[in-house]
Amino acid sequence: MDKSAKELRIVYMGTPDFAVEPLRALVDGGYNVVAVVTMPDKPAGRGQKMQRSAVGQYATEQGLPLLQPEKLKSEEFVETFNALEVDLGIVVAFRMLPEVIWNAPKLGTFNLHASLLPQYRGAAPINWAIINGDKKSGVTTFFLNHHIDEGAIIEQAEVEITEDESAGSLHDKLMWRGTELVVSTVEKIAAGNFEPLPQYAECELRSAPKIFKDDCHIDFGCNGEQIVNFVRGLSPYPAAWFALSDILSVKVFKAHFEPAEVKGEVGTIATDDRTYIKVTCADGYIYLDELQLSGKRRMAVADLLRGFRGIADYRAI
Repeated sequence: MDKSAKELRIVYMGTPDFAVEPLRALVDGGYNVVAVVTMPDKPAGRGQKMQRSAVGQYATEQGLPLLQPEKLKSEEFVETFNALEVDLGIVVAFRMLPEVIWNAPKLGTFNLHASLLPQYRGAAPINWAIINGDKKSGVTTFFLNHHIDEGAIIEQAEVEITEDESAGSLHDKLMWRGTELVVSTVEKIAAGNFEPLPQYAECELRSAPKIFKDDCHIDFGCNGEQIVNFVRGLSPYPAAWFALSDILSVKVFKAHFEPAEVKGEVGTIATDDRTYIKVTCADGYIYLDELQLSGKRRMAVADLLRGFRGIADYRAI
């Protein structure tokens, strides 16, 4: 195809905040985004007002043509998509596309995934990389095919996972690095100076399945390092949690570990009622640094203790 990168007719597909920055970079860079596809508006908040996705809001602000199909296989959407004469499709944090859509663009459709594929295929790669204690993560662009997250790799870029990294901070790191990668990938595809690499598994693969509330429950019978990684990997959302004696739910956003020879039972709570709350785990103590009681705001442990006395009378279960 004899077109420069900025002449390619691009359709961009995405939904959350993570997908806004790559789209912004394409628009600001003068690339030819002929349409944006996102989820239909949904009711949200106490008033259940209809709310547009982050990508949809940005597209509307920029005056970009916006498509919000209920069904991606619907005859109406397929006809509209084909009429756009798309050269390249780009997917960032969207839903699974049918072949009739991903195979329609002349140069194919590529996806940005927040992991170093083939590791962490699935819906929650950022969370699981931290939960599993990894020291690095990254982003990958790859062509869509019939199998989820298994298409040929175009480009990859690594980022470091620091010791105090949370899912929130890693999300932002990967978003910015992924933005650069999306633009770079468009340029490479237009120039034809790349060789797609099939995904070969040279080691045991870790999956990244969607995370539900029950998956976020803290097991204080685990080792301290595992628990801290678990908390970091779920902070700030959906957030790790435990129950105070099966009465009150507590979310934990930040914690640290003190190794020690444990004599008390796992789940025992100790505090000075001023500066710390610690919970006995398998090989020491978990200090709860930032937490949130049901119905309350998120706060530092010292702030919580000013209004909550007798927490040591409970157990962490």
